[in-house]
Amino acid sequence: MNMKLLVTGGLGFIGSNFCRYMLTKYPNCELINVDKIGIGANPANLHNVENDKRYTFIKGDICNPQLMNRLIHQVDAVVNIAAETHVDRSISDPNTFLQNNTLGTFTILEAIRRHNHKARFLQVSTDEVYGETLEGSFTENNPPKPSNPYSASKAAGDMFVLAYHKTYGLNVSITRCTNNFGPHQLPEKLIPKTVIRALRDLPIPIYGSGKNVRDWIYVQDHCSAIDTTLEKGVAGEIYNVSAGNEVPNIDIVKKIIEQLDKPESLITYVEDRPGHDTRYSLDSTNTQTTLGWKPTCDFKKSLESTVQWYLENEHWWIPFATEVLLHPTPWKLSGTH
Repeated sequence: MNMKLLVTGGLGFIGSNFCRYMLTKYPNCELINVDKIGIGANPANLHNVENDKRYTFIKGDICNPQLMNRLIHQVDAVVNIAAETHVDRSISDPNTFLQNNTLGTFTILEAIRRHNHKARFLQVSTDEVYGETLEGSFTENNPPKPSNPYSASKAAGDMFVLAYHKTYGLNVSITRCTNNFGPHQLPEKLIPKTVIRALRDLPIPIYGSGKNVRDWIYVQDHCSAIDTTLEKGVAGEIYNVSAGNEVPNIDIVKKIIEQLDKPESLITYVEDRPGHDTRYSLDSTNTQTTLGWKPTCDFKKSLESTVQWYLENEHWWIPFATEVLLHPTPWKLSGTH
């Protein structure tokens, strides 16, 4: 791939993994990373590529139209990964999610429409826009039915993407992926939170019964799906990305506790959060058959290697392991019930 690529949110978990993936795979790829360094970002995530001449970092907000207008002129394609992603925080502060996930997407689309109409645009979205399903799996033909402010803000961004294709003819595609895990994920997420609290012998909070099912994918598989969709995806189409690893939250926690040789007595069941979907499940048959993408990472081995990464990189997560991030029910911090 010989192109100049703009990645938004490249200092975050998925974004930084994707930047490393692209720079490693494509020797001729030039990459601009714009990130405002918000809650989900860590400059240390890409220290190993800072001196790469193909890589440029710009501190900035995707909601800034002047910045987006200037950057869009310079690139062949945009991969929009920048987003507020934590459901708990969206319940206590929905406006931040509306601004970043919806208005930010709109701002990028406007910049492309006005200044670089030929640029390819890929919106990295989430399976949560579909809402929950107790049976079967969602396909790309299922309409969005979000259950919380986070998923609503992502669904709204997706709708702008599709509208800008139909109204203005922009070359856009959307990927909707299941729950990611892997290195460089912040402690507010289930897997790193469980690892860190277990290492500290702290209670490990589980919402409700812990039987909520999530469909898990290793972040490297997601990165390869983004890459494939960027190259082969059809304009105006949505592509589901999943690896078929549906596991109840309580089972994930027990697997981690077992690997760390910690007692299950650390598990503490807490009051369920509002709008907590019971089960997510995506059918990625279309993506696999039409684009030729397939997940390759073994779930068990990938989970074990992820836990090991947190064991070996305490220096990375210590600055983020605050009581707020590790609080059992962070959505209550603002008084929201």
